[in-house]
Amino acid sequence: MQLIATQLIAMHGWAGDAQGMEPFQAAWSARGWRSQCGERGYAGQPPRAVNWLAGGGLKVLVAHSLGPHLLAPAVLEQADAVVLLASFGRFLPEGKDGRRLAAAVASMANQLGGSQAESMIETFLEKAAAPQAPSQLPPGITARALLEPGRRRLAEDLALLAATSGLPAGFPSRARVLIVEGREDQIVVPEARRLLREALPAADSLELAGVGHCLLSSALVGMVCAWIEALP
Repeated sequence: MQLIATQLIAMHGWAGDAQGMEPFQAAWSARGWRSQCGERGYAGQPPRAVNWLAGGGLKVLVAHSLGPHLLAPAVLEQADAVVLLASFGRFLPEGKDGRRLAAAVASMANQLGGSQAESMIETFLEKAAAPQAPSQLPPGITARALLEPGRRRLAEDLALLAATSGLPAGFPSRARVLIVEGREDQIVVPEARRLLREALPAADSLELAGVGHCLLSSALVGMVCAWIEALP
């Protein structure tokens, strides 16, 4: 069997889709790396699971926000390196911040079942993009009608987000890890970010000034690729 080159799996977060990972995939393709992106199928696209290709090669996972928690443990545990983009282990910390977020998540879940679902998601994406304008985001799921299967998956994943208590099952203990944070992140609170760093004390870290949860920085893709290229 021929040995394959570096391969990457990308995974979007809640209310995202595979389009958000296209800048990464273009850069990876230009380097001769094989890549694929998971898709939850919230709107417009069918759900798509991912798995590593046979034949070896460095296995790198790049996931945004809830993304690592949306992957099968069998996929996670095989990764040689993991890039966590504005991600978390436990989303709802203890104390005041956790109670406030829990109430917000419960309100979002209620709105998913009614006529306010689309406007709620647009409001969430505006907050996730801030301080940049939401117009800088790819079209995403708000460009299409939100149908019942997509609402159901959004609700299931929102419940998963609220229930997270640490690193997802299957997280590879020996993998190299890069944690990327947006200094202006309005979705993942500072306490949740601190808990992630404490759970992964050997991880490399990168904090981007002037960007929020969606990490809308033109430098991000190049920084992540440079980190991957420096892996032993």
